[in-house]
Amino acid sequence: MGEAAIFRMLSDFYAELGCPPHPADVSGRPGGILQKIGQVLRPIARWSPLFNEQHGPPRLRARHPPFAIDENARLVWVACFEKTLENAGAQYGFPPQHLEGFRVFLGEFSKWMVNRK
Repeated sequence: MGEAAIFRMLSDFYAELGCPPHPADVSGRPGGILQKIGQVLRPIARWSPLFNEQHGPPRLRARHPPFAIDENARLVWVACFEKTLENAGAQYGFPPQHLEGFRVFLGEFSKWMVNRK
């Protein structure tokens, strides 16, 4: 799965979620938020650990206190990612052998990101 496919998948996910990660940055441009998110996801899906090599640990939980993430928000986030992943193999070239592991990661990661009751 190439970098351009990761950006397409993330763009589709944020469109499904109903909000871009940042209104001015949905292209995956160098240094942009989609590029950074794509770099974070690479080692999770058994791609290169590019983000950590370039920026250090992502510290995602520490970056999200301004955003109210409760159980309902978590479930919406997971459902939007699930919808995006429905045809991930054909649409993005997502390696099928990693898809189930990625789904497990998303579920566990989303639980960890909850910051409101």
